[in-house]
Amino acid sequence: QVQLVESGGGLVQPGGSLRLSCAASGLTFSSYAMSWYRQSPGKERELVARISSGDGITNYADSVKGRFTISRDNAKNTVYLQMNSTKPEDTAVYYCTADRTTIILSKRYDYKYWGQGTQVTVSS
Repeated sequence: QVQLVESGGGLVQPGGSLRLSCAASGLTFSSYAMSWYRQSPGKERELVARISSGDGITNYADSVKGRFTISRDNAKNTVYLQMNSTKPEDTAVYYCTADRTTIILSKRYDYKYWGQGTQVTVSS
């Protein structure tokens, strides 16, 4: 059974920093790309950052580029999101996901798992 458990959310002042963690179990962590999404009330869910399996290539939403950093520790089955220079508009529930695609006998299989989310509030 795959489990993704986020932690590290909370209240932070604008301009402050926060580090989110997501501990994964029940899967071969190193084989999965890991991502952070966020969703705030009345808005669509947004992909914040992604890190690939293997070579660890990262991608970021324009809204967080230069402020947030995604990283992974395959030995600990954990992905992180370092949030710096936070803004009130970063307030949201942050979700961790794990995804991979395999092709067996020319048939494609997509796997994607979600955590339960952790609340981040940026406010003075």
